[in-house]
Amino acid sequence: MRAACKRVALVFSKQRDIIIMDTIIKFYVRILKAVVMIFGAISALGILVMVGIVVVDVVLRMLRLPVKGAYDLAAIAGTITIAAAFPYTTAIKGHIAIEYFFQKFNRNGRLLVDTIMRLMSIVFFICAAWQFVCYGISLRDSGQVSPTLQLPVFWLPWFLAVVFVVVALVTVQHLLSPNKEFLKP
Repeated sequence: MRAACKRVALVFSKQRDIIIMDTIIKFYVRILKAVVMIFGAISALGILVMVGIVVVDVVLRMLRLPVKGAYDLAAIAGTITIAAAFPYTTAIKGHIAIEYFFQKFNRNGRLLVDTIMRLMSIVFFICAAWQFVCYGISLRDSGQVSPTLQLPVFWLPWFLAVVFVVVALVTVQHLLSPNKEFLKP
């Protein structure tokens, strides 16, 4: 009787652990989706800022009043726009894929190649994020600024580092749930 009770308790304990783990994963996915969508909104805002800067600069140049630092602002907005779009593009699997060669493999071969490529991507993005942090520190220490407005630019590599960590986390999610769609475009 005691052995049966212990087995029942063990089964309930395992079920409880599975439920807790499932809840944690669902929370992680929900937070990650929100972060990806926030970066998507930042990217869209960056496009609007770039367009606004260019339009205002062109109109004011016709009146011989160019916007000082328009190039600096457009370059910074462009960097933010491209970087912030990267997590969303990764989440919807919107990157270029070489399907011709990939389809030559059988199902197990495709799964193996996909897994290896995702693992390599995770390692790459984490290493790149670390290098961006180091680069941002060196820019800060050297006092690097934008050419015209003299704005500090050390934070741009740090922004890229955060973006690359999010891309790595999205790739982990794709690896853990290969047949599930993370985000719909």
